[in-house]
Amino acid sequence: MKRALITGIAGQDGSYLAELLLANGYEVHGIVRREALEDPHHRLLNIQHILRDIKIHVGAIDNHLSIYKIISLVRPSECYHLASSSFVSYSFEDESSLLANNFTATHALLAGIKELAPECRVYFAGSSEMFGDARISPQNESTSFNPRSVYGISKLAAFHLARNYREHHKLFVAAGILYNHESSRRGYQFVTRKISSTVAKIHLGLENRLELGNIDAQRDWGYAPDYVVAMHAMLQQEKPEDFVIATGVLHSVRDFLIEAFSVVGLDYEPYTYVNPDHFRPGEVVPLCGDANKARNVLHWRPTKTFGQIVREMVEFDIARLEKK
Repeated sequence: MKRALITGIAGQDGSYLAELLLANGYEVHGIVRREALEDPHHRLLNIQHILRDIKIHVGAIDNHLSIYKIISLVRPSECYHLASSSFVSYSFEDESSLLANNFTATHALLAGIKELAPECRVYFAGSSEMFGDARISPQNESTSFNPRSVYGISKLAAFHLARNYREHHKLFVAAGILYNHESSRRGYQFVTRKISSTVAKIHLGLENRLELGNIDAQRDWGYAPDYVVAMHAMLQQEKPEDFVIATGVLHSVRDFLIEAFSVVGLDYEPYTYVNPDHFRPGEVVPLCGDANKARNVLHWRPTKTFGQIVREMVEFDIARLEKK
């Protein structure tokens, strides 16, 4: 039986990946912070339904000793490093924690795998934010990186570290350069979930306004359960490689609004307030991914359209609120 270790198992991607691995007969282990066990109803919400089927380990991913002990105990055959500070911030106050969570944690994990489980195959979660102010669109595995935020810089540094462990220490390390991917398990700090949850509240008479930043910002949005399928496929290949995972289709926040409000039969404009204070620095080239390599090598394809993803999120939030 294969044994998998997932960092960030309680997040959107980690929970879907755990389900996928369990369905494929894996023994699944996950790392969570101690505060998650102190508030499991909220912090472990995404994995409540599979807690009896997985093994949870408490640890700090940016602490070498903590990670070393967990790897020594689990001895995984596959490791999926998904945990990171994934909310893109332009605040100087967040820089220290971003660097610790995204770079130091990656180093702790790779160093532990190298010493204790060198045959383990490792997946590293990269990000489209590493491309930043990209010179071309769409971007693929050969596109030059040009990150614009500390988040993007921290992920790129960790990405190069992962490559170093692959090339110089001969570990099996594959990296996924993932573009935005959404689902009903998306965190509320992300604009997509903010929209879907607020539309649900407006529909039920609990809110009357949705405040956003630049609604003309564009993103390549996919479906999270599709993207974890790609993660797993990367570790089943003969050799470790890096893959862009994306839909190749751009949609604006305005498009998301239109789709979300249409689910409840409303026009978005009367309910939406655009606040210039929430605008991010200008985006010169929209981030849109070219996933041809993943299609050809991994035989991976997106399964849900943009409209289907938005509808699922809004309907989930309506049902959640009605249940409350």
